[in-house]
Amino acid sequence: MFFYKTLINWYLKNNRDLPWRKTQSPYEVWLSEIMLQQTRVAQGLPYFLKFTEAFPTVFDLANADESEVLKLWQGLGYYSRARNLHFTAKYVANELHGQFPNSYKELLKLKGIGDYTASAIASICFNEPAAVVDGNVYRVLSRFFGIDTPINSAEGIKEFKVLAQSIIQKDNPGRYNQAIMDFGALHCKPQNPLCNDCPLASKCVAFEKAKVSEFPVKIKKIKIKKRYFNYLVVISEDGKTLFSERTGKGIWQGLYQFPLLETSKNISVDELISNDEFTAVIPNDASISLFNKEEIVHKLSHQHLITKFWIIKVNSIEGSLVDWNDIEQFPTSVLISNFLKEYSKIE
Repeated sequence: MFFYKTLINWYLKNNRDLPWRKTQSPYEVWLSEIMLQQTRVAQGLPYFLKFTEAFPTVFDLANADESEVLKLWQGLGYYSRARNLHFTAKYVANELHGQFPNSYKELLKLKGIGDYTASAIASICFNEPAAVVDGNVYRVLSRFFGIDTPINSAEGIKEFKVLAQSIIQKDNPGRYNQAIMDFGALHCKPQNPLCNDCPLASKCVAFEKAKVSEFPVKIKKIKIKKRYFNYLVVISEDGKTLFSERTGKGIWQGLYQFPLLETSKNISVDELISNDEFTAVIPNDASISLFNKEEIVHKLSHQHLITKFWIIKVNSIEGSLVDWNDIEQFPTSVLISNFLKEYSKIE
């Protein structure tokens, strides 16, 4: 009870003023929670405001084209979230007549909604005592109770969920969930937590044993994979370029890109023009130059993309053509978007 009451008291004095906190609308809470997965509030907030302005209701989101959704999402990363968001919006609008399920178990059945998001919506919107467990919660609970079970193990996921559920009260569970998440984000931070001014310090195991920095415990990360990307930025004399939607189930599905040549290592211009995939697309009279003199390393969760942008001027070209002046209308990855911004400065 000390833990619960202390967090609530702290929250009432220190809670963040966020737009989705001012409503119990399942649509807006769902939207915010999906956006804040793997994303800091400061980064996610502008996107939430853009989305709610463009799509005020779940019906508006459902009726939008996927490319429009992906374009608004651009820069937020983890694009499968946006595709799942759009899929679920269509399901809720068309199959559930715009009404979100009102229980944790039913919410879990929606695409893109896992334990954390279902718990958040159920508790905040429907007052169901379903405890959220995210990175902030893992950190607070592991430090306070001194739990060294790895949070990214099957055993740890189960143990922390059971513990979190045992603490939550039936009285305003949504407020408690928001309290522990805010506490982890603002006070019990990953680096430089405010332990000397912490209302929980008197009973915090990690603080007592001077081991705060050792919690939470994680199993060693998987090895980072390196991939070598060569984008062929083809520009014809009449201002056309090759630009098409990325297909398949890998990263950036549904986003647009220049022709991509992936290699097993860094390659030179001679190696580029002798590649069969290159010669199948690019005419013999092409003029080729490397845009970025230093390789660009784009870091994703489990892979690093070592990237080169090759500027290829041609008289004419055939394929999926787009007018260069229209290219920014298409949804792209941050990697492509950043290139376009830099290239526009020298055109």
